[in-house]
Amino acid sequence: MASGPTVASQPAVSPNYKWHVVAMLWGISFFNYADRQAIFSVFPLIEREMHLTPVQLGLLGSAFAWVYGLAAPVAGMIVDRVRRKTAILGGLYAWSAICIATIASFDFKHLLFWRAAEGLGETFYYPASMSLVSDYHDSRTRSRAMGLHQTSVYIGTIGGGFFAGLIGQYYGWRLSFIVFGGLGILLGVFLQRTLIEPERGAADRLDAAAAGHAPHAPGERLPLREFVRLVARTPTVLCLMGAFMCANFVAVVLLSWMPTFLYERFNMGLAMAGLTATVFVQLASMVGAPLGGWLADAWRRRSPKGRLAVQMVGVLGGAPFVALCGMTQSIGWLVLALTMWGLFKGLYDANIFASVFDVVRPEARGTAAGFMNTVGWLGGGGTAPVVIGVIAADRGLGTAIALASVVYVAAAALLLTAIVLFVRKDVEQMEQQVRSEA
Repeated sequence: MASGPTVASQPAVSPNYKWHVVAMLWGISFFNYADRQAIFSVFPLIEREMHLTPVQLGLLGSAFAWVYGLAAPVAGMIVDRVRRKTAILGGLYAWSAICIATIASFDFKHLLFWRAAEGLGETFYYPASMSLVSDYHDSRTRSRAMGLHQTSVYIGTIGGGFFAGLIGQYYGWRLSFIVFGGLGILLGVFLQRTLIEPERGAADRLDAAAAGHAPHAPGERLPLREFVRLVARTPTVLCLMGAFMCANFVAVVLLSWMPTFLYERFNMGLAMAGLTATVFVQLASMVGAPLGGWLADAWRRRSPKGRLAVQMVGVLGGAPFVALCGMTQSIGWLVLALTMWGLFKGLYDANIFASVFDVVRPEARGTAAGFMNTVGWLGGGGTAPVVIGVIAADRGLGTAIALASVVYVAAAALLLTAIVLFVRKDVEQMEQQVRSEA
């Protein structure tokens, strides 16, 4: 097996630099989500201009998710073989340029093409960034670091939804794509010299040393066949992928259809619908994600089941509030439901990749994150906009949103299966593999 490139000598950095890395990636992730969210707040404008049906609007959301998911395994394997800094900044430049190019759309086919292209541009970011964070943060701080990074998703979603709706209300839907894309390119130029590539496996060697084991050298990159075998003999990964597919289905329902739901049921303006659909969920998630990271790191020190247990609480606790969102006729109950949904969602989100990395060795984490995104976005995010659109056409949008709560319960069942049957053995298996390479 051929080794991928490694960093021969890592520049000396301060002990706090690992948190500076989280801050830099936070900014990139903000635009990753603002760019993809912007279109949903201007659906009513695009619908009127291009005379689109609900199913066509759903396809605009699904096109991004399908390409994002299909490209994710390839992106993950590439990330495990190149400098992650290159993948992160290259992706930022690509999706920002595509965001700007979206303004050239004048019919459904054009818009569908650029939404699909956006998915291709963004697919490299999460495998690269989560792998990079895992090499700066060992098991003692990994969930907290990823939980803090996750808050960028919520602020990016709020910013993308609100400002796209606000700009669209006064200047048309195209201008927001120029603003978000241009700012993303400027951020990439600024971070070119400040983001430093760590050596792969660096944080895990700290874990090994703390446990009294000999540090291991960076291993060889796994070919696809070997990675598939690793997943097949690690059932915790399969359960986590299934749970992420379910959780992402519910999350994309919120992102894609909630602004339209509020616009129609509560007669809100575009900007207010875009803001209300995101701000309560995302601000509550900003509390839930750091809390979920802290709880998971603390629980993980006591048991290998800790991170998955926090995730299970997140999806099971959020399910009734998803149902309430679709059923209520009251603004007050809606705000409560969105807020509680967001709080529990944050508990789950903080540990999406940290849980997987507990059972996957450092050399395969980019690939693992890529496959997670494939399952989550093809099976979950890619189907949600269309499935909800089809149900909404027959039963109404409120009923369709309420039914998404059942998918959260399925995620909880998968996480419980991993907790009871698999995770302890799979963590021991991964740690034994790491030690055997010492």
